[in-house]
Amino acid sequence: MPEKQDITSLKALKAAEAACTRCPLYRNATQVVPGEGPARAPIMMVGEQPGDREDLAGKPFVGPAGRILDEAIADAGLDRAKVFITNAVKHFKFQMRGKRRLHKRPNAYEIDQCRHWFALERALVKPKIIVAMGATAVRGVTGKSLTIARSRGKLLPLEDGGRMIVTIHPSYLLRIRNTDPDWRAQYRLFVRDLKLCKRA
Repeated sequence: MPEKQDITSLKALKAAEAACTRCPLYRNATQVVPGEGPARAPIMMVGEQPGDREDLAGKPFVGPAGRILDEAIADAGLDRAKVFITNAVKHFKFQMRGKRRLHKRPNAYEIDQCRHWFALERALVKPKIIVAMGATAVRGVTGKSLTIARSRGKLLPLEDGGRMIVTIHPSYLLRIRNTDPDWRAQYRLFVRDLKLCKRA
C-alpha cells in the first residue's frame, strides 16, 4: 500500500484509493468515492460511507442526505466551496432487497482499514476543524468509539493539533422527516453544530 511520502496530491490519492483491496467492500461497489473539495480546506466534513447515488456518481454527498447537508452548510453561514467533504469508508456497503441496494453499516474492521486513506487525505488537506457526522465518522477520525450525545456540540482537541466537532449524520434527518413532527428542531440543532466551525 502507498505510504504517506508516496502520495503528494489528492489526484494521486484518488488513484491509489481506486486500487484499494484492504477490505472486501471494493468487490461489490461500482467504484471508489474519494473526498472532494479544496486541497487546503479549513473545514473537513466526514460522513459514514457513500450511498447508492454516490457509488454510481463517484462523488460524495450527491444524494438526498447531500441535499440536506448543503442546505445546513448554507444555513450555518459556511461557504460550501471552502469545505472538503469525504467519508470514513470509501466504498459503498449494501445489501440487496429485490432490485434495490440498501445501505448497510460498515463494521469496525472496514472502518479501521479505511483509516489508512483518511489519514493520507487529512495530511494533504490539513483542515483546522473536522466535523465527524455520526459514529462511523467518529471512529474513522479518532480510531475509537465515542457517544454522539455526550460529545456533540463541543470542540474536541485531536492529537495532531486539529479540532473535531461531533454531530449527527444528515441521513438521520432524512429517516425521521416523515415520522417525527419535530424533525425541524433536529435540523436546527444540526445547523447549530455546524455554526461551531464559523465561531472556531
